[in-house]
Amino acid sequence: MGLWEALRGRTRPKANDLDALFLVPSAAVTLQTALGFEPTGTGSVCYRAATGAAFAQTQQDVVALVRDDAEAPEVRVTEDDFGFTWLVVSGDKADVAGLCTDLHAVNTTLELNGFDSGLLCSVVPFANASGQRFGLTYLYKQGTFYPFAPTGEQSRDTLLELSVRDLLGAELPMEPDLQRWLAVWKAPGL
Repeated sequence: MGLWEALRGRTRPKANDLDALFLVPSAAVTLQTALGFEPTGTGSVCYRAATGAAFAQTQQDVVALVRDDAEAPEVRVTEDDFGFTWLVVSGDKADVAGLCTDLHAVNTTLELNGFDSGLLCSVVPFANASGQRFGLTYLYKQGTFYPFAPTGEQSRDTLLELSVRDLLGAELPMEPDLQRWLAVWKAPGL
């Protein structure tokens, strides 16, 4: 922190590192071997949609960009009960790297077109054979991950979340502040 920031009582926001999304495929291998969780083949980016033609065009461009691949995954845009927009990519469960590339492209395109202030998170869901699910959630503004494991409409499996955090702590930049582990209820794929 510099002198000017100290005098004003403000710090610079942490720099985002979208390339951290490319660490998820190796973390997926760790999750599968250690805990029996596999990717579901779905991933999503959550953002607050802006009004206006520029944003509408950017969102259309993002969808077209993801669909432009020869082996294009399914892409859909939904809105949740809280007013956030989810761009959902569904493809091959075995292609976690391709999924993360698509999520990276969505985030980067929105960022480069000036809509980064509306980006909230990206979620890559995982499930095990007994039906447990959690979303490996990337907080855009923090540049960190945390697991979110809903078990009901307003309940979550905190023990599973902490187990995943401890397991992946050496592989991914995990969010240390538990208060930032937002509950992303009704996130697509969870």
